[in-house]
Amino acid sequence: MQLSLIIALSVHILSTTFWAGSTFALARTAGRGSDKLFVSQLLAPAIAISAGGYLWHMLHGGSFGVGEQLLGAGAVAALIALAIQAAVVGGALRQLSKAGGDDDASVQRRVAVAQRGAAILLATAAVTMAAARYA
Repeated sequence: MQLSLIIALSVHILSTTFWAGSTFALARTAGRGSDKLFVSQLLAPAIAISAGGYLWHMLHGGSFGVGEQLLGAGAVAALIALAIQAAVVGGALRQLSKAGGDDDASVQRRVAVAQRGAAILLATAAVTMAAARYA
């Protein structure tokens, strides 16, 4: 395997592991601590998407069999998770910061639901991407 593929795969796995792991932890804690991890949770998927795009180009260009369909479904699930986190969690955190840091229960509930939804989508992405290897 080429060194560039090994590096890209390692970067992709490490960034997605952080993203999914922190999302699972925040989902479990009802979103508490989302403010501290928000920027990291946007940077990790940016790195993961870049590395994943490179891997797709190098390993799956030109074909769209069952394996690629599973990878594509996983990628779509991950992108939806990112959109939820950026829009819902980001909006809620902005609202909390404008309120002077007051812990508004309805805003905190939105963060918790968004993190739980993102966690389900990221678990789906992980399963489909693992299954793609054997499709």
